[in-house]
Amino acid sequence: QSGARINISEGNCPERIITLAGPTNAIFKAFAMIIDKLEEDISSSMTNSTAASRPPVTLRLVVPASQCGSLIGKGGCKIKEIRESTGAQVQVAGDMLPNSTERAITIAGIPQSIIECVKQICVVMLESPPKGVTIPYRPKPSSSPVIFAGGQVRPLLCSWGTGWGEEGGLTKLHQLAMQQSHFPMSHGNTGFTGLDASAQTTSHELTIPNDLIGCIIGRQGAKINEIRQMSGAQIKIANPVEGSTDRQVTITGSAASISLAQYLINVR
Repeated sequence: QSGARINISEGNCPERIITLAGPTNAIFKAFAMIIDKLEEDISSSMTNSTAASRPPVTLRLVVPASQCGSLIGKGGCKIKEIRESTGAQVQVAGDMLPNSTERAITIAGIPQSIIECVKQICVVMLESPPKGVTIPYRPKPSSSPVIFAGGQVRPLLCSWGTGWGEEGGLTKLHQLAMQQSHFPMSHGNTGFTGLDASAQTTSHELTIPNDLIGCIIGRQGAKINEIRQMSGAQIKIANPVEGSTDRQVTITGSAASISLAQYLINVR
């Protein structure tokens, strides 16, 4: 229907890459249709959920690291402009994805905001082509969220509200569910505001049952490291206390980083 060429990667990985190719209009049409499917999926998942409000559509774009500077702009001015003009939340990962020279950009919001945000990102990327050789990200078998990718600009979509393989995942998110275009924090209403170098650093503490701490840490710390990388927050897990059934987790960073880290921990 879109007129775009679409290829889906092989493999039994939890992440599959979808590559979209064709004229710009065809790519955006296919992209809008994919976003609609993710939104539809969240709606059907909400049917049996006790969550008061729906989670956002959230996705990741995979971008050559050499283009991230142009996207962020001097002092973060470009990313701030994109965020304010589209209403989408945008966070650029500090580190490159494993075994690649690409970085992830996490975008969340309502479908119209996301589509407009991706259009603006594509414009910047067309104006500032990648420098040197780009080593593309290739997902490896692991317990990661479902991911879609595509196009010369290699957008990577991820619907955080779905595809987690555990029933009732949305119910666990109700405290951090979206209210319009902000991630509310459990101790206030500070929204996820994207990358901001001057954001004030704060700390937040969570208490997590001992029997759930393993799924947050992951094998050899893989999951907690992924959450640290995606959110940009520092996360410290206290040692077990004798006689206690809980572990203390301290998250430090900007309000945006803390909010995203809390969201990802709750999803796990």
